[in-house]
Amino acid sequence: MTTTPLPPIVDAEAWQRELDALRAREKAATRELDTIAAARRRLPMVRMPDYTLEGEAGAVRLADVFDGNSQLIVYHHMWFPGEQWQCPGCTGFTSQFTRLEFLDNWDARFVVVTQGPIDEALEYRRRVGNTMPWYSTSNSSFGADVGAPPGGGFALNVFLRDGDTVYRTWHTSGRGVEQLSHTFALIDTLPYGRQEEWQDCPDGWPQSPTYSRWAKSQDIAALYGPDE
Repeated sequence: MTTTPLPPIVDAEAWQRELDALRAREKAATRELDTIAAARRRLPMVRMPDYTLEGEAGAVRLADVFDGNSQLIVYHHMWFPGEQWQCPGCTGFTSQFTRLEFLDNWDARFVVVTQGPIDEALEYRRRVGNTMPWYSTSNSSFGADVGAPPGGGFALNVFLRDGDTVYRTWHTSGRGVEQLSHTFALIDTLPYGRQEEWQDCPDGWPQSPTYSRWAKSQDIAALYGPDE
């Protein structure tokens, strides 16, 4: 006999009734997300100055970060000056995106921008095995102007380009970024969920301090970084 708490055991018919009831709520949530996405498409936008960032090949205008596309998603990676290992949440989140070429069909690109100097940022990208394009805003007010200042938290912004003119169309931070992650979507399907203390779970379910199960940046490097 196991000592691990388990969900109630029922017959297949009772299980299907419970699943059908939950499915109705899941479909309602999906439809609500559709309406939110529709509202997002109707948001106004803000014209951006002609920022210059630093990329792997040197200085680059914000309009050129699009690499010829009309739409751009930017993840603002937290940066701690002088630290060997940067934010584990940011490191883990961006490590998920290894095959982004599909965005070409939607005329879009997804990149990382950080407050770290470009040489340090690129070295960190290499160390943790990240495959996304990285840029630095350490010599520009771009990050600070779009909700990701030096010493600030992570954020995500979306931009639209019309010729050489760039507009800011959407922004989120905190748990708003989760919708772009497959990590929690997968974990939330599991019977025990994220196993974090803040979650609403049945009595006796395994729960740990928030973030305690998250991979450290060193773990990401060991899994995906260069074999040195």
